[in-house]
Amino acid sequence: MSARIIDGKAIAEAVDQEVARDVESLVQTYGAPPCLCVVLVGDDPASQVYVRNKGRRTQAAGMISREIKLPASVSQAELESQVKALSADPDVDGILVQLPLPAGLNSDAVIACIDPAKDVDGLTEVSAGRLVLGRLGLRPCTPTGCIILAKRTLGDLKGAHVVVVGRSILVGKPAGLLFLAEDCTVTLAHSRTRDLASVCRSADILVPAVGRPEMIKGAWVKPGATVIDVGINRVDNPAKGPGATRLVGDVAYEEAFEVAGAITPVPGGVGPMTIACLLQNTLQAACARRGWSVG
Repeated sequence: MSARIIDGKAIAEAVDQEVARDVESLVQTYGAPPCLCVVLVGDDPASQVYVRNKGRRTQAAGMISREIKLPASVSQAELESQVKALSADPDVDGILVQLPLPAGLNSDAVIACIDPAKDVDGLTEVSAGRLVLGRLGLRPCTPTGCIILAKRTLGDLKGAHVVVVGRSILVGKPAGLLFLAEDCTVTLAHSRTRDLASVCRSADILVPAVGRPEMIKGAWVKPGATVIDVGINRVDNPAKGPGATRLVGDVAYEEAFEVAGAITPVPGGVGPMTIACLLQNTLQAACARRGWSVG
């Protein structure tokens, strides 16, 4: 049996189009598009590419994209002051501080300066609390993307056993809570879980998010299960020459492909969904803050 490939890029494009239609409706009604502001500190090449992609897709959806670029030498106080100013700016609907920050800067303190109503990355304590309590709020983008991929692949998720491998506050923990909200039975596992292989094999939906290249082997996957691989790891690729690299997930893809019922590739799976959900969150934040309604 070979798995169905879950095309995250195509699903993300569909979500982008849905957001763009709603933005067009809002502009016709209210005359002002939502505004997302991204704060980029330092010159990390991967972050620069990611922020550039965010800006392109934000504008394509009809929203205003702002970027604030600060040097890696910026002080903690200066960075926090900048984020507080954005929180107070009535023209800004969403704020995203690109992580990780350069060494020496406290990301937790910076995130605490974001107005929860503009927290489109879903990382503030208020956003996390609303998620735990099951109240309306802005949800972390990557875990939300996992939910969308699962629902558009499987439909109703009620009763499915979901195993999330990884307990980070960015993906693992919120993913577990979001799947629980879909009436799934959730096991939150991690690298120190006893007999992790058998725990993974019990999953109807397996969501590895540990950041370890190809840690999850094909034999760990239940036949017919859906695998949503959050991992993005760069490894050596000697076949392409000295110094060449390639991207792989947390799952041994070729092995799992022969066992799973559906699987996300890396790249092209979860990654594109993160920005799509960021656009959704920006739209949601704009509507909530300004008292707008779509349609």
